[in-house]
Amino acid sequence: MKGIIIYKSKYGATKKYAGWLSEATGYDAVSVKEIDVKTLDQYDVIIMGGGVYASGIACMGFLKKVYSHIKDKKIIVYTCGASPYDEKFFGQLVARNMTGELNGIPVFYCRGGFDFKNMTFGDRTLCKMLRKALSKKDPKNYEVWEAALMEVGEDESGDWTDRANLAPILEYLNTSEHNNS
Repeated sequence: MKGIIIYKSKYGATKKYAGWLSEATGYDAVSVKEIDVKTLDQYDVIIMGGGVYASGIACMGFLKKVYSHIKDKKIIVYTCGASPYDEKFFGQLVARNMTGELNGIPVFYCRGGFDFKNMTFGDRTLCKMLRKALSKKDPKNYEVWEAALMEVGEDESGDWTDRANLAPILEYLNTSEHNNS
């Protein structure tokens, strides 16, 4: 099967995973900014990747725009976030983003990174405001994403990207390819 990985990466983790997926599968990896919808006709498998921002997945706008054109393809979505995997949060993320026709598309989570220095002014300001509000809360009561935000100081960075996070995606691809042959 011929496949493509389309990613929307703001700070690099989603792009890094796209590169690793490309190495592991032989699929092309292309930024969402560089893709032409007609190009997708030549692919059997389309993997979409995007970071998690305010409970949204960055690539979803593009997927919704092209879905009617690619709905007969095997579609997979992966997300990247700074937080460790949390089943409750992930379930909410999928429920919020994979609505209507997108319901049922497999979604996978890969932990990304966090780097205050390289954030846009708006993102950095938002994170500082959130950190200030969270500093008044008992750390024992933090949600998983709150703990991750507080884990990294404002002058630090954290990179939790790991090729091992791709194992469920690769296993799904291998299993589904065998089921389609």
